[in-house]
Amino acid sequence: MWRRGRLFPVEQGFLRQHLRESAERAKLAKSIGIRMSPAPPPREKPSFWRSFPLFEDLPEAVLVDIDAAVIPRHWAAGEVIFQRGDSGGWLAALKAGRVRLSLISQAGRELTLRHAEPGDTLGELALFDQDARSADAMAVLDTMGYLLTRPAYEALASRHPALTMGIARYLSRRLRETTEQLESIALYPLEARAARFLLFTLRQLNGLELPARATLRLEISQTELATVLGASRPKVNRALLALAEAGALIKGPDGWDCDIPALQTLAEPDAG
Repeated sequence: MWRRGRLFPVEQGFLRQHLRESAERAKLAKSIGIRMSPAPPPREKPSFWRSFPLFEDLPEAVLVDIDAAVIPRHWAAGEVIFQRGDSGGWLAALKAGRVRLSLISQAGRELTLRHAEPGDTLGELALFDQDARSADAMAVLDTMGYLLTRPAYEALASRHPALTMGIARYLSRRLRETTEQLESIALYPLEARAARFLLFTLRQLNGLELPARATLRLEISQTELATVLGASRPKVNRALLALAEAGALIKGPDGWDCDIPALQTLAEPDAG
C-alpha cells in the first residue's frame, strides 16, 4: 500500500525479503548451470504441489516452503533436459508439456522408458542418492516446470522432517511397482505379462481405481514393448493378438480400447 509515494515499514520488509530470496535463487541457479525463466509465474497453491505423488502426503506448511524454494524453468520442444551420466543436482516438477525419458543401447538404439507429463517429477533419484542421472530426458513439447535443487532440499528437510518421511513413502511405492514389474517378467507367461503391463500403465495414467473400460495410447514401439516384457517382437505381437481375441483389447483410432475386468482376469491366469 502506498502512502504519499512510500511503502509502510512492514511492506518495505516484505519487499526486501522477496528481492533477497529472488537474488539468492538466481545466484544458485547460475552456479549450477540452470537458466531461469525470464518471467517467474505467480506462486502456486498447496493444491498444485499435492498433485505430485512425491509431495501429496505433506502438510500445507511444507508445501508453502517448497513453493518458495523452487526455481521456475522452461524447456523448448526438442531441448535436452539432462543426459545419462550427468550429475544430479536437482529434480524437476512438471507443470506443462511432455518429457521423454529414454536410454541408448550399446547398438545405438533408443529405448523410450516413459513419457512424463504435468504432475510428474523427474530426477528425484539422482537428487536423493547424489548419483549420476540414470536416463536421458528431452522435452517433446514446450515444457514448464519447477526445479528443487539439492541445497534447497537439504534446507527444507532440516526444517521439516515430514518431507523426508513423505519422500521415503514415495520411494517405497516406486520400489513396490518395480518389484511387481520384475515379478511379472520372471513368473508369468507372456500374455499375462502383457496384460499386467497394460494395467500398470493404465493405473499410472488414471490412478489406482480404474473404470470398466479405458483407452490406452502406448507411447512406445512394439520393439520397445518387447524389450520391457523380455520377449521377441513376434511373440509380443502374438500375445497382444491373444488379448484381443479374448476381448480384452480392441484396436481403435485413438489407441487400445481396454476391457479392464478382462485384462485383470488374464493378468492372473492361476487365480481361477
